[in-house]
Amino acid sequence: MDADDLQKLIHLLQSTDDPLIQEQALITLSNSAAFSVNQDIIRNLDGLSIIGRVLSDCIPRVKEKALNALNNLSMNIKNQKEIQVYIMQVCKDIESAPLNSDLQLAGLRLLTNMSVTSDYHHMMINSIPCFLHLLSEGNERTQIQVLKVLVNLSVNPAMTRHILRAQVPSLLLLFDNCINRDILLRALMFAANLKKNVSNEDGTMLQNWYSEDSVFFTLCGDSTPFAQKLASLLHHPDTEVKEQVVKILTQ
Repeated sequence: MDADDLQKLIHLLQSTDDPLIQEQALITLSNSAAFSVNQDIIRNLDGLSIIGRVLSDCIPRVKEKALNALNNLSMNIKNQKEIQVYIMQVCKDIESAPLNSDLQLAGLRLLTNMSVTSDYHHMMINSIPCFLHLLSEGNERTQIQVLKVLVNLSVNPAMTRHILRAQVPSLLLLFDNCINRDILLRALMFAANLKKNVSNEDGTMLQNWYSEDSVFFTLCGDSTPFAQKLASLLHHPDTEVKEQVVKILTQ
């Protein structure tokens, strides 16, 4: 599509209240945004704010298509600067959406792109308990997507304490030989990032800041169960899994 076609499509989205037309317009914009040249054109036509307004729509499938469009558009750094104003709304939508729904996954995919750099991590702090809840309660598709966000956040030392103080009673269940390989590998990357960030701090002092059912005590404290899990995973058939285990053990 050329700039004129995109402008007509954006105007159509802006002017209609018909959810079927909105969906089709958003799907077409989302597909167009897969091409980098169109990402700039859509931004210059004020398309980001027009798509962003659809996030207030009460129809889940329309909101989902808007999130998908913003997700493709967020591959562009300049676009991220405009899309970041919707991060807190997206976090709220993820929390309120039905568990494992397409709407929830669309929100998580957008946050994955928006958390690749640390620029917008601070906007997601209040949603860390929600992310960890989804990690505990979600299906495999949800777990993989939320782990992508958590791995991105855990790279940032400024986010470490916010993550470590959260409570996830079932976190240890992810570190098992029978777990889906993609989930296990990302869970190990998440743990390795956190361990690295606390390695230079006073562990004794740190322990006074966290409850016994926190992420810190599960992964970074004197956790015999976690150590046993890691020892078992050293025999995992996947090379990348074993590399992550060794990385954690040697920090």
